[in-house]
Amino acid sequence: MDFSLSMEQEILRNSVRQFAEKEIKPVAAELDEKEEFSYDTMKKMAELGLFGMFVSEKYGGQAMDYVSYIIATEEVARVDQSHAATVAAGNSLGIGPLYYYGNDEQKEKYLPKLCTGEALWGFGLTEPNAGSDAGNTQTTAVLDGDEWVINGSKIFITNASTRITTGITALCRTGTRKDGRPELSCILIESGTPGFEAKEMHGKMMWRASNTSELYFEDCRVPEENLLGERGHGFRQMLETLDGGRLSIGAMGLGGAQACFEMALNYSKERVQFGRPISNFQVNAFKLSDMALEIECARLLLYKACWLRDKGKPFIKEAAMAKLYCSEVMYRCANHAVQLHGGYGLMKEYEVERFYRDQKLLEIGEGTSEVQRIVISRLIGAM
Repeated sequence: MDFSLSMEQEILRNSVRQFAEKEIKPVAAELDEKEEFSYDTMKKMAELGLFGMFVSEKYGGQAMDYVSYIIATEEVARVDQSHAATVAAGNSLGIGPLYYYGNDEQKEKYLPKLCTGEALWGFGLTEPNAGSDAGNTQTTAVLDGDEWVINGSKIFITNASTRITTGITALCRTGTRKDGRPELSCILIESGTPGFEAKEMHGKMMWRASNTSELYFEDCRVPEENLLGERGHGFRQMLETLDGGRLSIGAMGLGGAQACFEMALNYSKERVQFGRPISNFQVNAFKLSDMALEIECARLLLYKACWLRDKGKPFIKEAAMAKLYCSEVMYRCANHAVQLHGGYGLMKEYEVERFYRDQKLLEIGEGTSEVQRIVISRLIGAM
């Protein structure tokens, strides 16, 4: 067994870390405070090659393995979760469905600009009454001649209402199956299509510099050929997309946990109480050792899941495990980090406050922690 990264992966990690420290870190707190999506850092991330990382060169991608993509996401997340969310959603949720299920015409039309970061694409799955129960999608698409007529709404959709967003993939009810259950299909809807409106959401606790949107469809008409893949295969496409997305969320949890550990270690070595650094007190030293232990376990689990994917082996169980564990490890690390900072950990001038807030979505997005436990339970034969 070889646990070492390739030279290319090590170079990638170092380059993304240096970039994030230089370009993202100085502006992250201000963007969070203003709840502002940054087109400037978006452009710089694109120039670095952080979009279309696993896409073939034929469509403008970097043709990297999934481990490399996850390492890049991890390093951005180590500095700021909002920017990591833009990268993760841009790749796994925006580009992924088009790349894996689109026909040649759709790929050639949309992927090149998405891979250069000139454009973003949304993933329209969640609805007000269809969160964990995504199969309960109420948005409908009725075929009228050679057009789909779409009605309904989506909520909490990342990257869907920026000024460079060129469209979204929407899960819709397109009919009824023979067993009486809804037929679900994915349909591509370009920004600016009459009857389609994307509204930016504000007042978020977390990922405040990431773009989050509500989507509305009112007699929105798109060509029949905007169907993604086969009719009735939409739910399977969405589930498979989420399997990859869970690895991205795992990377965000891992990177965030690493950041919290580093902040806690540095602060506790500098903070002196009772005549010595607080890191010297056993109760605090044990917190730090627990953080280091769990981060190491999380990294091994996540990288193994990505390795399985790269090798074409089954990885759904490991993806769910990695997403669940990395998310909860970041929670524990953020909690310890704030505790070690004491009162200062509650102040915005310290980065740990932002990481503490940002962590929470990792236990909810791409399937809640409770849903991950259901998925794992089924895959181990317990349910």
